[in-house]
Amino acid sequence: MKFIAEINIMPHKNLLDPQGKAVTGSMAAIGLPQIQNVRVGKHITLEIEAQNEEEAKLKTEEACRKLLANQVMEFFEFTIHQG
Repeated sequence: MKFIAEINIMPHKNLLDPQGKAVTGSMAAIGLPQIQNVRVGKHITLEIEAQNEEEAKLKTEEACRKLLANQVMEFFEFTIHQG
């Protein structure tokens, strides 16, 4: 079966996010000073061939831990659905 994983990777909340800081600073310049504390991360979509949803979840978690997320600086969360 084919599954789709939707993965969000974000910097840990206690770490500085220089990209988010820059975007936050630019909001006032474009007339949106009400927007504060922007955090910038990554969104990744994967297609996975697996026997069932549990196997797809395990493979997604493995990909995140081994390659997609730097766990020292980032955390990840994901959802799985049939593709």
